[in-house]
Amino acid sequence: MSVLASKSFTEPEEVREFPHGHVDLVTVGDTTVGRAEFEPGWRWTQDVKPIAGTDSCQAAHTGYILSGRMHVVMDDGAEGEAGPGEALMVEPGHDAWVVGDEPCVMVDFTGLRDYAKK
Repeated sequence: MSVLASKSFTEPEEVREFPHGHVDLVTVGDTTVGRAEFEPGWRWTQDVKPIAGTDSCQAAHTGYILSGRMHVVMDDGAEGEAGPGEALMVEPGHDAWVVGDEPCVMVDFTGLRDYAKK
């Protein structure tokens, strides 16, 4: 038996807002997919850390950047940056922030089920 499921981000099942951004969530099958919009000035340690209650982001992210740029620094000091048209994978234990004055919009397939959940 084949199963086909789709949902639109124009009508997300849940929206989680935080300073300088928000995440729209849909669940397709067993997978929660998020479309995150991070505004210029967003930084995980300033805007999500108070919600998460951890020293660094403990979510693993596998995503695709639609627009804007994101800089990531791992707890061990490794760092990198991703922008439009790039797929990325980030392990738990990191800080991140928007680079420049354009919002960073990304789709995340693994790390937003519990992200910024109050």
